[in-house]
Amino acid sequence: MARAKITMVFSYDISDSRRRRRVAKLLEDRMARVQQSVFEAHMSGREADRLAAAASKELGPGDSLRVYAISADGLRRSRSYGGTPILSDEHYWLL
Repeated sequence: MARAKITMVFSYDISDSRRRRRVAKLLEDRMARVQQSVFEAHMSGREADRLAAAASKELGPGDSLRVYAISADGLRRSRSYGGTPILSDEHYWLL
């Protein structure tokens, strides 16, 4: 049975440039960058947990990584003004 995919939003605040680049690379490989330190993707909870665990290993003292799960209702109620549009179920990833 396929795992349900939901919209996940990852956001980080990392002071060290080297660590910040490593986390950005991890997230860019699987997610769409919507702002400098904010990424979105449709993924399962398990996929999000694995990605968050990998990214959190790169954090130093005072750094933070936040992960938000957005339900279908929350996604319908979300808005974007300017910049990258909010991901919808109609978007496809070609890998």
